[in-house]
Amino acid sequence: MKYWELDFNITPYSNDAADVLMALVAEAGLESFIDTERGFKGYAQTGTFQRSVMDSLLKNFPLNGIEITYQITEAENRNWNEEWERTGFEPVRIAESILIHSPQHNALTPAQYDILINPHQAFGTGTHQTTSMILERLLNMKLKHSTVLDAGCGTGVLGIFCSQKGASHIFAYDIDDWSVNNTKENMALNGVTNMEVAEGDVTVLPEKKTFDIILANINRNILLQDIPAFYSAMHKGSRMILSGFYLEDIPIIRGKAEALGLTFIEHREKDNWASILFERTI
Repeated sequence: MKYWELDFNITPYSNDAADVLMALVAEAGLESFIDTERGFKGYAQTGTFQRSVMDSLLKNFPLNGIEITYQITEAENRNWNEEWERTGFEPVRIAESILIHSPQHNALTPAQYDILINPHQAFGTGTHQTTSMILERLLNMKLKHSTVLDAGCGTGVLGIFCSQKGASHIFAYDIDDWSVNNTKENMALNGVTNMEVAEGDVTVLPEKKTFDIILANINRNILLQDIPAFYSAMHKGSRMILSGFYLEDIPIIRGKAEALGLTFIEHREKDNWASILFERTI
């Protein structure tokens, strides 16, 4: 079992309370959310979920008069697989230049970059704001002959796009074996042969190897923990794109990166989700 499913009930329910609660529990490692009638369901990897952190946040919920309860269960592998293999996902177009779709979609208007994704779980198809922001940024970057690190690769969509745009080599990793296997499957669907995938966390980074571009679409707590390792994997001129967090998280993430010597270039936002671009200038 790789994921926890947490079913939150909010009394009395309001959209504002749900938005605040989602932002809070993301700090405990929850990565994806599905709305329900009285709240929402959230999903967290078993290896990164911090229940004590979440319970502390709930105890100090900032909105008065709101009662929050939750139930936690294990999310079965087969449940994710059966649902996504049965329904697939709607084709995604990003900036009119990138088309992400499953093999079952055909007769689509072509795009400059066509990416086939056969997801076995509900993450990394390009539908999420964080993924689309990174892809939009990469679309306007020079990737030809570059080396890329894709941290927390999910379906592998970011690395596959970098390969299509001319990157010379991509090293990707994910703590979830579902994601590692799915990335390899999607690499084969797209004919990508210059991408290497490893299972594990930031400790699987090749020693003394640096990358031109680092991509990390991970939750805030993991990013704060891993930014020093990313910095060590950068050389002068390397750029790093981070996402997977909210606008209010920008100051702490920016502070961590700048304390190491990285230069803040800009941030982007979409529906309260944020993405930051840094550069190593020394």
